[in-house]
Amino acid sequence: MATWSNINIMDSNSPMMEQLNCFHDHTLMILLTITIFISYVMTLTLFNKFTNRYLLSGQTIEMVWTIIPALILFFIALPSLRILYLLDETMKPSLSIKTIGHQWYWSYEYSDFNDIEFDSYMIPSAEAGLDNFRLLDVDNRLILPNNSQIRLIVTALDVIHSWTIPSLGVKVDATPGRLNQTNLYIFRSGLYFG
Repeated sequence: MATWSNINIMDSNSPMMEQLNCFHDHTLMILLTITIFISYVMTLTLFNKFTNRYLLSGQTIEMVWTIIPALILFFIALPSLRILYLLDETMKPSLSIKTIGHQWYWSYEYSDFNDIEFDSYMIPSAEAGLDNFRLLDVDNRLILPNNSQIRLIVTALDVIHSWTIPSLGVKVDATPGRLNQTNLYIFRSGLYFG
């Protein structure tokens, strides 16, 4: 859960969010290494009074400053593409839920069972009690099982919406006239906001 003065990513509650956290740390370490190296070179250059006459027009240095950034981008792109394809992979779901975005509320349909349908409206700030989270809590919550594959089919009726739960690593655009699909796998039971 996000807390005040939290400077890190939320706790992951799904395998995909764990993968995204690892990719974030991987990319951050590469960027930190680049920043330290560039700062070191700039400091040396600033306090160095000598110049290298071969530094300005050499094929070797041009090859080096072309190949090294290409390798760095390669080491960032490989895990990124792996996670991208993992996010899109659909496994055998044990539950399918249709999510329809409307202006100011969401509709949910459990079509695997007895066609359960309900609307989920955000609780206004004036009606929210002390135990409610302001601008996050709804009147009818979507209840999902944990430790099982869930397929979420998302669409919208009027304008583009975004269905997201950050701690699960899920963000799907709800576009009118289009069905988008994503997978959920929840490790722990709890109350998740998005």
